[in-house]
Amino acid sequence: NWCADYTVFVGTWLTELKCWKKNIRTPFEIILNGSDNKIFNSKGYKYWEKKEPLKLVTHHWGGNWMKGFDIYSKIDQMLNTKTWKSKISFTYIGNLPKDFHFKNVNYIKPLDGLELAKEIKKHHVYLTASINEPGGNHQNEGALCGLPLLYRNSGCMPEYCRGFGIMFDKKD
Repeated sequence: NWCADYTVFVGTWLTELKCWKKNIRTPFEIILNGSDNKIFNSKGYKYWEKKEPLKLVTHHWGGNWMKGFDIYSKIDQMLNTKTWKSKISFTYIGNLPKDFHFKNVNYIKPLDGLELAKEIKKHHVYLTASINEPGGNHQNEGALCGLPLLYRNSGCMPEYCRGFGIMFDKKD
């Protein structure tokens, strides 16, 4: 930011990056993203009663591998076994990386607004495995729909998701 008078970051973690710290040139503020709670809310969410497999869901507009496809691919492989197929299901809503296809994951093309909120609420847990997400909205939308979050310890996720679910690392 050599020419900016002021910088707004969407997550504290961005201000901790070496490239910002060593070249700090302007005052800054952190303003976290929010989502429309008239659309994304818990009306209609049904708590998991353990009578069916746990339904995981995520959604991403961007089809970049960094959105968590290392983890989503691992779940796809796990769902190829009887053990996991009887315990969980996973739905991915959104765009996929080029030439990528799921074998065992429920795939839904991108949705938005009320259609997206309605689909998210059909699930029990919202999963985000994004790597270095600057300040996404997808986790906000999942949480506002009433779903507990299962989120990766990366980027903005700890700051946005803390208190709304369980954090994991790739080794978990």
